[in-house]
Amino acid sequence: MNCDDHCTYASSIFLILTKHKSRCTPFGKCVHQNCSTSVLIFPQTDLKITQTSELHMIRFLSLMLLMVVPLRGGWQTGNVQIAVEEIQGIDVSHYQHEIAWDTVLAKQDLDFAFVKATEGGNFIDTLFCYNWESLERVGIRRGAYHYFRAYGCGYDQALHFLQTVDMRPGDLAPVLDVESSDGMPREVLVEEVGIWLHTVEKSLGIKPILYTNQHFYEKYLAGMFDQNPIWIARYSDEQPILSTGKRWDFWQFSNEGCIEGIREKVDLNIFPGTISMLERLCWYPSALLHASPDQTVEP
Repeated sequence: MNCDDHCTYASSIFLILTKHKSRCTPFGKCVHQNCSTSVLIFPQTDLKITQTSELHMIRFLSLMLLMVVPLRGGWQTGNVQIAVEEIQGIDVSHYQHEIAWDTVLAKQDLDFAFVKATEGGNFIDTLFCYNWESLERVGIRRGAYHYFRAYGCGYDQALHFLQTVDMRPGDLAPVLDVESSDGMPREVLVEEVGIWLHTVEKSLGIKPILYTNQHFYEKYLAGMFDQNPIWIARYSDEQPILSTGKRWDFWQFSNEGCIEGIREKVDLNIFPGTISMLERLCWYPSALLHASPDQTVEP
């Protein structure tokens, strides 16, 4: 299937996009097949252009609309979706085995990658060091995540992450992966998650990214930690819409990615913006905000 099966031009400004259906999607400029287009979807209309001047006017108004609507604020209003640039990334762990990162870089248009670093209070992913150092070597923007265990102390888990991950300027903000309650009450989970987020932010001077799936978010985390960037997993053609109205910063839309250089299927992610916008979620040391883990005060 090629992009002509998905996209149809409707003037030089608009694209009408049908639903994508792909279980195993290679990366390109578009995450669905190899489409490089951005889309602007409008409701169906019976409007007929009969005058050349009317066509010019519609094109002019459309350009003005794109100029005044903020990119990050233009995801969806009813059935109107404003075009934005999307950049693609993946997240990996030891489950993907040893990755040929040079092959990945040569064959794929990849803008960022998150790697698993730690879990709970003492586990370190067996391939973290290899992945972390390889990403720096090949020049793919990298981020590290911690898999949270709700039965453990949030502070101890934060220190474990901070002592394991050697952050460098330009790395993406740390990620806290929260997708299991481990049988703990919601209030305990929320408290310990808050301690982890606070401890890491206090140490590094940047708000960590919170990762979870949409169902878990709605059940346990909705309305909590709204100041932190949010990364939502929802394996669907339809983007996640959260009940709180909070907009996601990353969307993990598939766990069926096929990428040359990676033996196993891999999670695929979208960031809804430009590289310069992604830069705002990256860590740079500050003399006023940075503190080493042993200087962090326990809540």
